[in-house]
Formats: sequence, structure tokens, C-alpha cells
Amino acid sequence: MYWKPLCGFLWLWPYLFYIQAMPIQKVQSDTKTLIKTIVTRINDISHTQSVSSKQRVTGLDFIPGLHPVLTLSQMDQTLAIYQQILINLTSRNVIQISNDLENLRDLLHMLAFSKNCHLPMASGLETLESLGGVLEASLYSTEVVALSRLQGSLQDILLQLDLSPGC
Repeated sequence: MYWKPLCGFLWLWPYLFYIQAMPIQKVQSDTKTLIKTIVTRINDISHTQSVSSKQRVTGLDFIPGLHPVLTLSQMDQTLAIYQQILINLTSRNVIQISNDLENLRDLLHMLAFSKNCHLPMASGLETLESLGGVLEASLYSTEVVALSRLQGSLQDILLQLDLSPGC
């Protein structure tokens, strides 16, 4: 009666023994590589070079600016906001970047898990849904400003990863 589950477990035991967790250095390296890839994709979009990431644009205050010190939770929150903005843009330029941000957030969650951190669900995204009118009225400006600021934020995150950020 109880032998069948026990035999099944014992049969799987050798396979489970040889499975190893991915080293955290590999996850951190993959995270940095993905950030550099996203920055390169943004650089390849020619019109993003025309706006400084520090410049204020009226009506686009919902796009996050630069943060000098970021925890993993703040990084995830910032990337979630950018991802939500990019999803609402209709430009073909941002589709792959949005997908890359999803993958980057997954890598950040793995880094947080390795530090026994629990990243809370990204908040404030519901306010972005109400900005449909702003996005529709100024798609090009929103794209340029969002990508420019995202690029600056990604460079900040890249620097913070070297400093082993907290939860």
C-alpha cells in the first residue's frame, strides 16, 4: 500500500541528487548581460538620443526618473512601471524591450530569492491604466522620454548590482 509511493521516490532519488541549483553568480552575470542588451536596443532606436533622462517633460511625470540607490524591491517596482508604460505604447520598437524587461524582472526575483528576500507585488500600476489618454495624445513623446529614462535607470541598476543591493 505505501510501497508504491516510496519506490517511486527512491527511483527518482538519484536524479534529484544530480540536479544542482544555478549558481547565483551566473544569475547576476545573466542579469548584467540582459541589462546591457536592453541598453543597446534602446541605443539602436535613433530618436531616443534627443532627450536627456534628467529633463522634465510636462504631463509625463508618471515616468520614473533616476534613483541613485536602489534595493532589489525598488528595482523591480521601477521596471514594472516601465514595462507597463511600454506595453501601452503601440510602437514596434518597444515590444522586444518590454519582453526583455519581463525577463529582467524574473532574474531580479531569482536574485532576491537567493538573498531570502520577498519582493512584494509591484504597486502603482493601476494608476498607469488611467493614463490612456495621455499616452494616446503623445505616443512619440512618451516613447522617447520613457526609453531615455529607462536607459538611465538600467545603468543605475547595473551599477547597483555590483554593490550587492539589499532587499
